[in-house]
Amino acid sequence: MDLPLNLDLSLELPAAPEAEVLASAARESLISAAQAGDANAFRQLVTLHQEPILRFCTHWLRDAGDAQEAAQDTFVRAWQALDRFENRGRFTHWLYRIALNVCRDRHKSKASRQRRETASLGAGESPLACQRPTPDEVLARSGDLQKLQRGIARLPERLRVVLILCAQEGLSHEECAEVLNCSSRAVEGRLYRARKELLEWWNREC
Repeated sequence: MDLPLNLDLSLELPAAPEAEVLASAARESLISAAQAGDANAFRQLVTLHQEPILRFCTHWLRDAGDAQEAAQDTFVRAWQALDRFENRGRFTHWLYRIALNVCRDRHKSKASRQRRETASLGAGESPLACQRPTPDEVLARSGDLQKLQRGIARLPERLRVVLILCAQEGLSHEECAEVLNCSSRAVEGRLYRARKELLEWWNREC
């Protein structure tokens, strides 16, 4: 399925409610229409899902520019693969799987690695500005946040992805298992090891 030339995949849109707010029948109707080639229906799906997908890409890549491009690529790939979505699982989880593959590809690229290494240390912390903390508080918070991000980035991928999906994205063990195509028990074990390794690393780095 070719991507319509007039399909606007810009993520510069007002925050939209999660896909779960739609009645199941309405959601399935949008998906069916998009699979039939209805670009407008797909635009609505993008609007509904762009926030969690962009957030996931940001957690994974730790670079706002890379995350924006990865989210765009995710929806392009989703549009091209819509005929293979069987509607037996949640559409959001299917998008997470696509986003994970996109992020893996970008993470491995030399250009992406160079951009992450040279990125400004203050990137991605603008939400703190509206709280008007003291300068000392800003330094403490930003230092801890950057340390946490470094620690998560050092985890093996199989542990890092469950930590991002469960601890940062708020998915249940069952939902994470659907995304990763594994058992809930496997997710629980990986999440335990991820937290244990992160805590050990954090204490060593004090």
